[in-house]
Amino acid sequence: MKISKGLFPTLRDAPSDAEVISHKLLVRAGMIRKVTSGIYEFLPLGYKALRKVEEIIRDELTKAGCQEVNLPHMVPSELWQQSGRWEKYGKELLRIKDRGDREYCFGPTHEEVICDLVSHTVSSYKALPLNLFQIQTKFRDEIRPRFGLMRGREFLMKDGYSFHGTEEDLDREYDLMFQTYHNIFKRCGLEARAVDADTGSIGGSSSHEFMVLAETGEDQIAVCESCEYAANTEKATYRHKILEKHTAESMADIETPGMKDIESVSKFLKIKPQQMIKTLIYKADDSFVIVCLSGNRSVSDIKLGNAVPANEIRMATDEEVFDLTGVPVGYLGPVGLTEIIQSKNPKAKFKILYDQSILEIEDAATGANKKDYHKVHVSVSRDLSLREDHEHQALVNVAEVVAGDACPKCDSGSIKLIRGIEVGHIFKLGTRYSKPMKVNFLNKDGKDGPMIMGTYGIGVGRTLASSIEQNHDDKGIIWPLGLAPYAVHVITLDQNEQIDKLVQDIENHCSSQNLEILWDDRDDRAGVKFNDADLMGMPLQVVIGKRGLDKGEIEYKVRATGEKGNLRLETLVEGLSEIISQLK
Repeated sequence: MKISKGLFPTLRDAPSDAEVISHKLLVRAGMIRKVTSGIYEFLPLGYKALRKVEEIIRDELTKAGCQEVNLPHMVPSELWQQSGRWEKYGKELLRIKDRGDREYCFGPTHEEVICDLVSHTVSSYKALPLNLFQIQTKFRDEIRPRFGLMRGREFLMKDGYSFHGTEEDLDREYDLMFQTYHNIFKRCGLEARAVDADTGSIGGSSSHEFMVLAETGEDQIAVCESCEYAANTEKATYRHKILEKHTAESMADIETPGMKDIESVSKFLKIKPQQMIKTLIYKADDSFVIVCLSGNRSVSDIKLGNAVPANEIRMATDEEVFDLTGVPVGYLGPVGLTEIIQSKNPKAKFKILYDQSILEIEDAATGANKKDYHKVHVSVSRDLSLREDHEHQALVNVAEVVAGDACPKCDSGSIKLIRGIEVGHIFKLGTRYSKPMKVNFLNKDGKDGPMIMGTYGIGVGRTLASSIEQNHDDKGIIWPLGLAPYAVHVITLDQNEQIDKLVQDIENHCSSQNLEILWDDRDDRAGVKFNDADLMGMPLQVVIGKRGLDKGEIEYKVRATGEKGNLRLETLVEGLSEIISQLK
């Protein structure tokens, strides 16, 4: 492909709204262009790279026995109402009406549609297992689209769905997809790690996320430094210490005038933040949820949402807190709080969730439930009634892990927090969708029942962007060979018949290995061409000029390593073959 004959609009500067390196470089290299917030168009170079990701995904899934389908973008509301997600999914679901006032949504995921398909075409165990996938444009109305292809509103996604007659067969397919995903990301040249994850709005019993490790990752991952344990912090747990003794000193109220936060109170009392119990109040639909946890920890919104069955959970306002308890924000504590609420608001709906982190506090300080006072020498076992059968109390795990926590899987390891970008997600759905969608089959015994499902997704655009996050330098993109739009970037510094023939010989040789070349044949300065070549990031650069040809050689540069050298014309084919083989 000649650059002079194509659309390759490189830019010197990144757009002002680009925050991460992949967004900056994709735009600067002329690969994508923003149409509106969270929606991008792919230019020829970017689209070729995107198709490379698709080809790898298709190839590996086909090897694993999956079949490709193409489902509609627009999904009638009846299917989503049948699964129960029409109202629950939230504002991210783009709802549309046609001229007949019939409601549809632009599918962000296709569990309902695939269930409708299978329910009308499969009825016997003899057709199972079945694994169907598609690669299709999705839309989610993200409230804050950002990071280019990382969190767009319109995006390309591979979504797959498997159907089974037994849990054991689902386990087998899940393990197969687990390995297949590793194969896909390895072929894409990515350093990816599978981590335990929350099932989110998709539902199901268990799931794994595939994370590309990158400093710019939007997700935080908890990994053990001694074993293979890894989990998204939304799901991560840690091994709690078991205290063998508690303080014998009696509780006492200490005046803390104007001190409302953990930092100021702990400093005043000369204790560490983890020796404090902080008390937070949330509004969950028409009731209140009170969370008590260690002062050095934060509440995980995902974990809290899993612990509390509510459509909407938010922090209570200062006014709501005072109306419920009669205590100003900053002075709340768990000691006697149930009795205080019941005395002030006998009809109030509330529950106190004690996070497991408070079990590690031997001699705690906490709010005294009166303005300008905190309690000290609080014993969790002595002063808090942590009874599982209590109507207004529960012991839960809703806090995020922190660096240095003990690994929940091994005896010696500790938790380290790293950043990652989610590129894939697999779920064991069970009958979450097949039961309400009536995806039934007859088993070997002639009994009718719902199929057992799994679902498997890959963000195609996110995978492309993640590759750049892992593979770049201050000059531009560094494509791995598997994703590169072109394998070889030929730069000609002069124009004559000998150079044209040499370029044709290089193209013929590359074509014999199913590789393509990009030829910068522009009548432009050498520096411009070299800068664009580094920015576009093809794995191998070949420079042909009259000066080199007079010596009987051409120059080459390996983009990833910066290695430079010369190839003799009489052994050009052999030399190119050797370099390309090292890139694979």
